[in-house]
Amino acid sequence: MFHPLRVRAIEQLTDDSVAVTFAVPPELRETFRHKPGQHLNVRYTVHGEEIRRSYSICTPAADAPADPELQVGIRLVDGGAFSTYALKELAVGDQVEAMPPMGRFVLTPRAGRYAAIVGGSGITPVLSIASTLLAREPEARFCLIRSDRTAASTMFLDEVADLKDRYPDRFQLVTVLSREEQQAGLPSGRLDRKRLTGLLPALLSVGEVDGWYLCGPFGLVRAAEDALHGLGVDRARIHQEIFHVDDGPAAPARTRIEAPAHSTLTATLDGRSGNWPVQDGESLLETVLRSRSDAPYACKGGVCGTCRAFLVSGEVRMNRNFALEPDETGAGYVLACQSHPLTPEVELDFDR
Repeated sequence: MFHPLRVRAIEQLTDDSVAVTFAVPPELRETFRHKPGQHLNVRYTVHGEEIRRSYSICTPAADAPADPELQVGIRLVDGGAFSTYALKELAVGDQVEAMPPMGRFVLTPRAGRYAAIVGGSGITPVLSIASTLLAREPEARFCLIRSDRTAASTMFLDEVADLKDRYPDRFQLVTVLSREEQQAGLPSGRLDRKRLTGLLPALLSVGEVDGWYLCGPFGLVRAAEDALHGLGVDRARIHQEIFHVDDGPAAPARTRIEAPAHSTLTATLDGRSGNWPVQDGESLLETVLRSRSDAPYACKGGVCGTCRAFLVSGEVRMNRNFALEPDETGAGYVLACQSHPLTPEVELDFDR
């Protein structure tokens, strides 16, 4: 369900990014109280077209009775309708509709050692995670390895520096620039699997890290995941969120079941069920949206996880999945925006 929020402040972070702060009305404080690492799905009509996008919350989580502080980081994407609007036209006082915070890329503050590998705007949710953790848990330590093109393109530079000043013994910062040499620190270049495999053991005791948080472009996240696997890190300790996918791999081909000529989808959403024929080539999300405009979605690219649904019966093929963890798919969850029927009858439950 979407709620109207007023833009309270807009801060220019870099030439191509801004931080947008929303005012949360008293009656919606609990609705918009977020966990560190969650995101907002926003909806806005630009030049007559409804646009939905997902943006991570960068501010620390606040427990009641403190007011939630709701700020997201937005970086300009080539051809991106909402990011272009946010950087060039969005103004203080404008109203944007947003769903309550959601997402499972979260860290509940607790004692231990944690690390993050982020690229570009991937710093956004990790800033919320690190700042909340360090403020609430004195026995926690956090190592942030961030990759950016240049110093001038680095989002939340001051906020990260502030964490280093406030927690010098518990917060470790490593910065790598891919297109600019630094006067001190690591040499420039991309963080690929080979480089990370050599770098990580030199920075910290890899096996003693309780949780790894990977966030950013597809290539960086996959390289970091592969490096960690090669270093013996258990899959359960690795959490990831992909922000940008250019040419990510599709799902492996399925040959044991052919797609039926005609399929019917039954879906439950907000306690109401319906069934509809699946038209040729459309995803199950598109099938639902033809009759239920309130179906949850944001990116439609298999990245944000907003359209997550439980597969009650039938079988589907997901073209891409960059949002669900293996334990979620194993439990029967799918991304409706990427799912296509492989059986004549399919049933989804968006409420589970």
